[in-house]
Amino acid sequence: MDIKRFFVLRFALLAAVFLGMMSGGASAQTPAPAATADVAAKTTSRQEAAATKRVSEAVAVVTRMEAVPRMKQLLQQAKGIFIIPTYVRAALGVGATGGAGVLLVKKPDGSWSEPAFYNLGGISVGAQAGAEGGPVALVLNNDVAVNKFMQKTEFSLNANAGLTIINWAKMAQGTLGDGDVVVWTGTEGLFGNVAAVGINGIRYSQSANNAYYKQTVAVQDVMAGKYTNAQSEPLRQSLAKAAAKSS
Repeated sequence: MDIKRFFVLRFALLAAVFLGMMSGGASAQTPAPAATADVAAKTTSRQEAAATKRVSEAVAVVTRMEAVPRMKQLLQQAKGIFIIPTYVRAALGVGATGGAGVLLVKKPDGSWSEPAFYNLGGISVGAQAGAEGGPVALVLNNDVAVNKFMQKTEFSLNANAGLTIINWAKMAQGTLGDGDVVVWTGTEGLFGNVAAVGINGIRYSQSANNAYYKQTVAVQDVMAGKYTNAQSEPLRQSLAKAAAKSS
């Protein structure tokens, strides 16, 4: 074998080995379709579990609210409610990182809708505030407040949005008032003694709603009763009981 042919064959062999290594490395870095589907399924399962837990925890919040006679009266008049089972630590004078909650609206027959899931940016209050977080509920007193939740984009509930947001702790000292939204908390002193509260960065959680109802859903369709999940029945019954008028 002459020297020239030797080097040609050697170069071809090295090139083949190199290309094989590159091909094997690329395929190793590209997830197989089955692996990708498995990751997606596990993510959806976690989101469904988190949403289900949120609905279950909201039942206890409603039970606590029902124990307050004047709050029961407010629920009778309400058009909807947004329940945040756990709101994280509040910062002094500034909204903290927030939490996640469920929206339910009252139907014309007095029953309550299925829950829709939202994430929350923060709650802004006065300088007196600053306490450990806890359960928070927003009682929506009119259609204007309810319609804010029908938006596809992130929104806030405050004076800039043309809404009056009343702190329940302050309102409980006087009359029920006519605010668009009343903010109740199960933690004493969480919002201090300020009269007005601002709710910021509220956004519809498409992933949580899709996981809970096992399909792609719009909030308007959830409120209209097009989708159901039997797991929410205890929450809806608790709200119906809490808002029922005494015979």
